[in-house]
Amino acid sequence: MKRRILSLLIVVIVAFSLLQIGCGRDSGDELALPAPGETITLVVGATPTPHAQILEQVVDVLYEEGIILEIVEFTDFVLPNLALNDGELHANYFQHVPYMESFNNEHGTEVVPVGGIHYEPLGIYPGRSDSLDNIPDGAIIAIPQDVTNAARALNLLEANGLITLAEGAGLLATARDIEYNPHNIEIYEVAAAQLARILPDVDFAVINGNFALQAGLTVERDALAAEDPNSPAAQTYMNVVAARAGYEDNPVILRLVEVIQSEAIRQFILDNFQGAVVPLF
Repeated sequence: MKRRILSLLIVVIVAFSLLQIGCGRDSGDELALPAPGETITLVVGATPTPHAQILEQVVDVLYEEGIILEIVEFTDFVLPNLALNDGELHANYFQHVPYMESFNNEHGTEVVPVGGIHYEPLGIYPGRSDSLDNIPDGAIIAIPQDVTNAARALNLLEANGLITLAEGAGLLATARDIEYNPHNIEIYEVAAAQLARILPDVDFAVINGNFALQAGLTVERDALAAEDPNSPAAQTYMNVVAARAGYEDNPVILRLVEVIQSEAIRQFILDNFQGAVVPLF
């Protein structure tokens, strides 16, 4: 009962915060570069790690230009796009383009990419089992449940010889495309944010870079295998700053992207995320 009450309280707090952000204005109104001596507020949604951490590094630079960056943190992959589409945010930074396109198709939203920033390799992390060379028969492997990241996870499992997918399944692969499964692996689809938490209950989990970081896991130290950051997938799954359709050329949002794509931020990413976040600028 205490857990249920706490969950409800968190939902109420998030909803109230979004209401306060969006109340009485459309986020696209009067979003222009400030004149000398003036300020404007830029509201950007992000997941805590690494996106909000990266955004925090540009706060001072933007402030010197009269742009007050307000970072709103989200702990899931749904609310940031809904809030952006509804005008409660100016931009968000948490997703790659295939996820964005899938989300738009499913929810009827009009979210578009503005600028690419980084890539987060998916990793296979150990749970009850600790070796991909000695997988128990019937092993349970948890993967993200959203369509695009599930396909990535299945392709990563195939790349490591654990399964074989139907020819041509590619980035649209689902568990139904598994044609050869020598270890009788059971694929367990879970919300991406929950994967690290269930590691003790499964043999392995394929975890998104940001959620692995939040759980104290890194690709370099903890993953048994990971996507190749030099592969074509790196460009496909590049994390982007996004805006509502019609605001992709807004000068304030473009300035945000430009400041993020600086050598200082590139070095910050390299120094702080142990291979779980790879700058692509």
